[in-house]
Amino acid sequence: MTPKKVLAIDDEQIVLDSVRRILSDENCTVDTTLHAKEGIQWAAQRAYDLVLTDVRMPDLSGKIVLREIKRVKPSLPVVIVSGYATVSSAIQCMRMGAAHVLEKPFTPEELAQVVRSVLEQSSQAVPEEQGIIHDEEIRKVLNRAARNPDFARDLQTREAEALEGYDLTAAERLALVTGDVEWLEQYMGALEPKHKKLFEAR
Repeated sequence: MTPKKVLAIDDEQIVLDSVRRILSDENCTVDTTLHAKEGIQWAAQRAYDLVLTDVRMPDLSGKIVLREIKRVKPSLPVVIVSGYATVSSAIQCMRMGAAHVLEKPFTPEELAQVVRSVLEQSSQAVPEEQGIIHDEEIRKVLNRAARNPDFARDLQTREAEALEGYDLTAAERLALVTGDVEWLEQYMGALEPKHKKLFEAR
């Protein structure tokens, strides 16, 4: 059977070494990088079957890694690895397009099982639309955040959880949570100054 190609992104070398060792027994070849920006570049340029990314890194967060990879390769599954995972945070990451959330520290069996499961699911999954299809819903969110400081704060702290009740795709949630003004304007035209201001602190 052809080995599966995995990309692992984490700012701890010990974690990367562990992932490579565990997955080599699962018929996977593993590329590793300590830098989120390099990982995004590799994911765009090379053929991978799965990406594992830490959620907290010095240069970029795992959510931005998820966002950038999904922009160019919607069907490439991305697993978020987090030392701060809760059931709620895992659900929210998956609502933003992550294939799974794996909690640190993980056992070899846990990592192997997640990788097997995600690879199997991804072979049958239909990639979600990466353009904006709910622009009116997005405008509702932006207008509410502009006039309601509590909701704006919720959007920053509770992220996708604050967007419950809005009809949004994973890509749209991720853009709002990560403050992706460029992507929003690509589809919706120039945002109003009061809307841009919501993202300036991010």
